[in-house]
Amino acid sequence: MDRHTRSDPRPTPSRWGPGARAALVLVLMISLICGVVATASLWNTGARADREIAAHRHQVQATTTGPAKDPPVATRYGATPRSLAPAVWEQPDHIRRYGTVHVPSGTPRGGTVTIWVDDAGTPARPPGSAVDRALTSLSGGSVATVSVGAIGVGALVLVRRLTESRRLGAWEREWEKVEPVWSGRLRRGSAPGSDDD
Repeated sequence: MDRHTRSDPRPTPSRWGPGARAALVLVLMISLICGVVATASLWNTGARADREIAAHRHQVQATTTGPAKDPPVATRYGATPRSLAPAVWEQPDHIRRYGTVHVPSGTPRGGTVTIWVDDAGTPARPPGSAVDRALTSLSGGSVATVSVGAIGVGALVLVRRLTESRRLGAWEREWEKVEPVWSGRLRRGSAPGSDDD
């Protein structure tokens, strides 16, 4: 019997087709939209919180009643060192208050510093700035974008692998039926397993 040499028509793993590329673009667009929504939401929430805080914060002038003491070494890193000094100030309703406040390093006795106080006249943190709010919003939006994008791309890759595995499995089952006839190992009319050669 004359047998012809034939190439093995085994399938190769498919690359990202137009449908998969469109799904990938859709996932990336959704992740960007989620990032924008998260950024806007964080900005609005931060602005609302800052407005509420600002409504109960007041700037007053405090006069130091003693020399500034340098901060502990552990608190000097990561921010501008601020010393502590005893001081006196008047809260908005003109009641005199005494306490310890943060002052620039080296502030002498009798120095004047601007501090923030709450409605009770107690030193408090200032309202958040737009820069801090922008950084928080952008970082949160970036995390949302990356997270949604990673989950979406991971899901696409998983679906593609499962689909490819099923496709190759189906091809193997079909090849087991076709290969003996295609390769010439089984002539027409002979039953599988019979050897007429």
